[in-house]
Amino acid sequence: MGLFTWIIVGLIAGWLAGKVMKGRGFGLLGNIVIGVIGALVGGWLAGSLLNISNAISGFNLQTILVAFLGSVVVLFIAKLFRR
Repeated sequence: MGLFTWIIVGLIAGWLAGKVMKGRGFGLLGNIVIGVIGALVGGWLAGSLLNISNAISGFNLQTILVAFLGSVVVLFIAKLFRR
């Protein structure tokens, strides 16, 4: 994926994950960072646990879903360490 695609997918996934996890928000840059990290985590989990190769493969619904789920996992883990 290109850099622009990572940013757009990260923004969408980070924003959605922030809404689901009911956080106070991280702003535009924070959502992008959470989303990109979530895409990496989600891609790794999809490949390791579900044997899905190329789970992150461009700007499509599968990529956004995997990045979103990975972002939720990242935010959940962050909340565990925050307390």
